[in-house]
Amino acid sequence: MTSLALGPSWLDPTALISAFGLLGILVVVFAESGLLIGFFLPGDSLLFTTGLLVADGTLGWPLRLVCPLIVAAAVAGDQAGYLFGRKVGPGLFQRPDSRWFKQENVERASAFFDRHGAKAIVLARFVPVVRTFAPIVAGVGRMNYRTFVLCNVLGAALWGGGVTVLGHVLGRIGFVRDDIEAILVTVVLASVLPVVVELLRARRADRANRHRPVDELVE
Repeated sequence: MTSLALGPSWLDPTALISAFGLLGILVVVFAESGLLIGFFLPGDSLLFTTGLLVADGTLGWPLRLVCPLIVAAAVAGDQAGYLFGRKVGPGLFQRPDSRWFKQENVERASAFFDRHGAKAIVLARFVPVVRTFAPIVAGVGRMNYRTFVLCNVLGAALWGGGVTVLGHVLGRIGFVRDDIEAILVTVVLASVLPVVVELLRARRADRANRHRPVDELVE
């Protein structure tokens, strides 16, 4: 089976899985779920490809084992992000930009969190970049821990288990196996779409604020 690398070759899902196997999948899921440096990792396409490789027997592990392990890694990643956020606190918002850290990513996650409240932890799983920073922002804001854990587990199951199962189901369909490049492009575009929507919404709100009377802005 071939796949399409939409970035550096070492970020190609099939290459990652071939090189590191199930352990590599779990490490990537953990890192992208709550480590600052994990925002660029190919979470959605990796999970989908994992399901495909389980379906055709390439991965060598059954779905009933792979899915719970992926969900556990996703839960653990968000837990790590939450605890990191509680430790660093508001200082995260004053941290200077660097090669691996951009303040705009934190601000985007914070705005997403403000808009959706506790359910942002679930919804953020399906939004690249935001899913990395949302648990950290939740920790900074000291979100109720029991609520966070509940949303964390639910989001991990829906995203980690759901996308993998989707890949497994579709991997049994002939035209999907034969045209994996187009399928992966579709998965990546679908995962990027929420980011585009958020950016357009933020730009529209910013434009509206610029055209509001000064006295309204002061109020």
